[in-house]
Amino acid sequence: MQFNDITAQRPTREGLAAQYTELAAQLDRGAVSQAVSRWEDIRRETDTWFSLANLRFSQNTANAQYKADRDYADQIGPLVTDHETQIKRRLLSIPQDQMGPILPSHVLALWRVDIASFDPAIASDLEAESRLEARYTELLASAKIPFDGRELNIAGVQPYLQSLNRATRHDAARALWAFFQANCETLDDLYDQLVKLRTKMGRTLGDAVFTPLGYRRMRRLDYGEAQVAAYRREVLTHVTPLVSRIMRQRQRDNQLDALYAWDEPMIDPAGNPVPAGDQHFLTSAARNMFESIHPELAGLYRAMLDGGFMDLDNRPAKAGGGFCTSFPNAGMPFIFANFNGTHHDIDVFTHEMGHAFQNYKSRVQPILDYFWPTMDAAEIHSMSLEFLAYPHIGHLMGGAADRYRRMHLIAALEFLPYGVCVDHFQHEIYARPEMSPAERNETWRRLESLYMPWRQWGDLTYPASGARWQAQSHIYRSPFYYIDYTLAQCVALQFWRLSNADFSSAVERYTELCSRGGSAPFTELLSSAGLASPFSPGVLEEIVHEAEKFLSIDNGHHP
Repeated sequence: MQFNDITAQRPTREGLAAQYTELAAQLDRGAVSQAVSRWEDIRRETDTWFSLANLRFSQNTANAQYKADRDYADQIGPLVTDHETQIKRRLLSIPQDQMGPILPSHVLALWRVDIASFDPAIASDLEAESRLEARYTELLASAKIPFDGRELNIAGVQPYLQSLNRATRHDAARALWAFFQANCETLDDLYDQLVKLRTKMGRTLGDAVFTPLGYRRMRRLDYGEAQVAAYRREVLTHVTPLVSRIMRQRQRDNQLDALYAWDEPMIDPAGNPVPAGDQHFLTSAARNMFESIHPELAGLYRAMLDGGFMDLDNRPAKAGGGFCTSFPNAGMPFIFANFNGTHHDIDVFTHEMGHAFQNYKSRVQPILDYFWPTMDAAEIHSMSLEFLAYPHIGHLMGGAADRYRRMHLIAALEFLPYGVCVDHFQHEIYARPEMSPAERNETWRRLESLYMPWRQWGDLTYPASGARWQAQSHIYRSPFYYIDYTLAQCVALQFWRLSNADFSSAVERYTELCSRGGSAPFTELLSSAGLASPFSPGVLEEIVHEAEKFLSIDNGHHP
């Protein structure tokens, strides 16, 4: 299969109306099974078109046609949601004992949450929200940062942020934050509009603030704000002190007078290891790495590579970051990334391939809602593959494999306090949507000092003012998503422990979990794989203790 051969019919208002009128007529006749089957076909075709439109816009945000398609997707998206919500209501009105095996109980639970998340009254607000999110994406993709005699985008600055030369790191960080400072009014205005718009939608649906709607949109069925807040406290109690010690040791290892924010990325005193070759080398060498992990994973990788289902190079006007999308009418995933020659390329490569493998394994699930799990569970597959690649990472890192493994594990621990800080920030923002830009920045400063007390910005006045959050795209584009990474990291570290004891068994357990897709909520999926919930007392503490022993982090008692 070739990516360029994948097509999908562009949905129209008239076409959608005709299709859903037909579905309603089938349900009126009692032909439930036939209606569900036909609806699956419609949804797969529509989802494929949306995936293509969003992917192409991300590949080139300056392309007029791609931007027009993205704008059209913003316009038609709420109408699609409205049609789907009406069908979900019809199906949920049918007594469960009459549904038989047609629809499993979990999907019905998901649909109840979906119905509670939408009303035609917020359709125009959803369209406006998508447009604002796209403007943020375009703004960051348009970055032209002058540095080292070149004009760089945000991804292009990243290698300089890991330079062995401290002055280079500092100057690169200053150049990066100068871009955000130059656009501060636009960034503040975009977020102000998003917060107020989301709050309005929440209130329209009966909530005092946006947060409950935000949780419903994430389809969280088995935990809520209280459990998340308790988990954040676990990170603060058990992870923040360890990372503080790691940072103090980094300062000593690098013989620094103080550890500033631009020093933090230097995890390895000898210089963070980089891939053993360029993008062409990595894509070729990854064949052997994935073959060593699992033959089915290798088979999917070869199909994706040969079929053009990856876009990995960094180029102007390309959206930043990395993600995996899929085309349900073809049963194939697609990896989007921005390689820049740093170890981050390896992290993203294995991470997104984990998403791709899960989606590919789940393509035989009986209903579209199960192709992807909720995002807390989806990030398990991606983050866990980063750790399961450890024994074979030498294919990509060469002689620096041991240094990479140590650096990656440290980075995984360091991420947890930052991740929960992002989540806590959003909870406070949506609890007080009337906050001014200055108040939002002060909120970030306070939470950053709580979860990351080691952070010193030195003379970088803009992030020091509390504006660091503006560079985190999830805050703008995916509210309340970010905690999912930290929950999944806790589970991925369990796979790391399992693989140290029995690699083959850990991989098989991982593969089976991938095949379950989204057929159960987060904690139930964990239980089915014999994994502990991050919400269970002591789980995070135990994982952190083992990582601490593995890394031989000293106790920090120095005169």
